[in-house]
Amino acid sequence: MIPWCSALELSKQIKEKKIGAAELVSAYIKQVDSLDAGYNSFITVSKNEALAAAENVQKQIDSGELRSPLAGVPIALKDNISTIGINTSCASKMLDGYKPVYNATIVDKLEQAGMIILGKLNMDEFAMGSTSETGAFGTVRNPWDTSRVAGGSSGGSAAAVAGGLIPISIGSDTGGSIRQPCSFCGVTGIKPTYGAVSRYGLVAYASSLDQIGPVGNDIEDTAALLSIISGPCSKDSTCIIENPFNFDGLLSDEAFNDGLFGDRLFGDGLFGKKSDKIKIGLPINYFSDGISEDVKSAVMDAVKEFEMAGAHVEEFEMPLMDYAIPAYYIIASAEASSNLSRYDGLKYGYRSESAKTLNEVYRLSRSEGFGMEVKRRIMLGAFVLSSGYYDAYYKKALQTRKLIKDAYDRLFESYDMILSPVSPCTAYKIGENLDDPLKMYMGDIYNVPVNLAGLPAVSLPCGFDANGLPVGFQLIGDAFNEKTLINAARVYQRRTGHHKKRPGF
Repeated sequence: MIPWCSALELSKQIKEKKIGAAELVSAYIKQVDSLDAGYNSFITVSKNEALAAAENVQKQIDSGELRSPLAGVPIALKDNISTIGINTSCASKMLDGYKPVYNATIVDKLEQAGMIILGKLNMDEFAMGSTSETGAFGTVRNPWDTSRVAGGSSGGSAAAVAGGLIPISIGSDTGGSIRQPCSFCGVTGIKPTYGAVSRYGLVAYASSLDQIGPVGNDIEDTAALLSIISGPCSKDSTCIIENPFNFDGLLSDEAFNDGLFGDRLFGDGLFGKKSDKIKIGLPINYFSDGISEDVKSAVMDAVKEFEMAGAHVEEFEMPLMDYAIPAYYIIASAEASSNLSRYDGLKYGYRSESAKTLNEVYRLSRSEGFGMEVKRRIMLGAFVLSSGYYDAYYKKALQTRKLIKDAYDRLFESYDMILSPVSPCTAYKIGENLDDPLKMYMGDIYNVPVNLAGLPAVSLPCGFDANGLPVGFQLIGDAFNEKTLINAARVYQRRTGHHKKRPGF
């Protein structure tokens, strides 16, 4: 088994000729071959393509052409991100065997930075789910306990990193789909601000909510990856950031060792404002009914850690909490219904062999090609967009979304960031909630407001429950204020060791 090592350290070792890029890729391929039968985190492993890319990257590193901090590092992508010549199935029978003729923008950026795509990762079908159980290629299993779910929809992205099958990965977050599996699997993830990372080439679920983001073992790796994939894109009009993020040199080692969010750090303006202490808001109504005591205790320990580091934590009541889930599922399902209408059995994708008429092609191809959860959301979306119900449901959901965004705007006038749980519970048993969609939907209660408001959030491991399962918390910031969150995450992870623990150790 490959010893744990950060992605940044692996790239450094390649540059120092302590290990070759092709040697590293081969080692991870062997790791996937030997361990992934227990996790089911990969759908496709591109062995030959990855080894060929590694040889080319090595030459560029040796010649000095590639200086990226992650050059030579293997990476795997959630299977809803388009890759030329590599299957992109969205874990659906509808797209099984589909090979795109173009790359997603982030794929081009990764390759330009010298990262090597090892394969595509398992997920909930079309990113619709919270457990990675709904896909056509089987359930993703949690490396901490393979009888439990890895979370979703980016379950493969989190499980592959947690299980040591890949040093870093890419997921997508529509309503917590990066943060929740990171919490369940004990790894670190970033959901960027909407518009900070191009969505061109991301197979759409809910276009106004989807956002691509990194998953890694620690905040340093994920921040480095975010700096590579962020930035403007002429092919995506919603990607409005002007320059890629740059997280270099924000806090010195000396500042970290001081362990303070006090005058000296803020005096340099490192968090974007002058203040005696960083102010963190704590939504106290997130800690009432429905949250497990183990999760509550671990998250409150994280709060204490920030207070010991010099931050001021203040409780507040999160407004509109009861309306976030209904608004989210109405908007997301409506957009899904529209986006998935393109899969009609004619242009590409699955086509029923039983169909004999045009009507049967439409009906049977969609009935056989989509799974139950996808069909459930298409039906809900079609209903809320239908004549007579649009104003009653969809329009009101959009109005609620605006109220949620306005509420966050007011909160960030008082707080530098908000700290909250990611999930009310730790990873549950496979199949435990699959027949109760409402219960699974309610598990997204802490996450969906962030997507509705288009804000950035960082998910960090903060402890374990009585069964030894990871617990995570999240830091939520104002739009395009990722630097603040990443600095705070750096301080937390340098003061704690939860992110260094691995399954089986």
